[in-house]
Amino acid sequence: MTVVEALILGLVQGLTEFLPISSSGHLELGSFFLGVKTKDNLLFAIIVHGATALSTIVVFRKEIMKLLAGLSKFRWNEETNYVARLALSLVPVGIAGLLFEDQIEGYFGGNVVFVAFMLIITGLLLTATHFVKNPEGSVTFPKAFLIGIAQAIAILPGISRSGATISTSLLLGVEKSKATRFSFLMVLAPIAGAMLLKTIELLKNPGLVSGIGTGALFTGFVAAFLAGLLACSWMIRIVRRGNLFYFAIYCFAVAAVVLIAYW
Repeated sequence: MTVVEALILGLVQGLTEFLPISSSGHLELGSFFLGVKTKDNLLFAIIVHGATALSTIVVFRKEIMKLLAGLSKFRWNEETNYVARLALSLVPVGIAGLLFEDQIEGYFGGNVVFVAFMLIITGLLLTATHFVKNPEGSVTFPKAFLIGIAQAIAILPGISRSGATISTSLLLGVEKSKATRFSFLMVLAPIAGAMLLKTIELLKNPGLVSGIGTGALFTGFVAAFLAGLLACSWMIRIVRRGNLFYFAIYCFAVAAVVLIAYW
């Protein structure tokens, strides 16, 4: 992987992690058309996902500090209640990762047709939110679990994680800003868990990093972090204005182009 390829894929990851158009799907498409090997892409994906997680922490630093302060009191309060709902939302993705890791990884590796069809599903989900008018609810424990199921399904390349979780929240009647906040905060733990598992894997098999230079990894990390800062802040404003339907059109268009180009 060259520095230029890392820059392009890092920007793609940073922008698409928060915009509802599937970061994993775009990384798969970008890797396929750039000719980047899947083995290289696996380590690179871990690095750039870590960068976008860091950008999430920066954007929501005040909310995170408030949650940590509430947890430090060691009693049931608004903050511990919120963290408990975040924890519940992680159960589905945790189960999926533990029980179906090999099957999930089988969907990665340049299957652009599969990605295209998953982008169509993402587009349909985003379209459904167009008919939801001014939801005013909060994320309850049952809703948190259902949103977590949406996140687990979004492991598949082409299903947008932010698109799936925010759309599910809106369809469940969660107020827009609350839906966005919950969606972005709930991704931190899965990313940290995935990075830990892959780090252990890399320690056991150092040869996995062959083909990736330090410069490319650093470039990808910086590009993903800066793009993530921009996209995260932008997405918060987009959801508040209810403009997700435009991203549905984008998903349909990309899927159509990929399918036509492939066939």
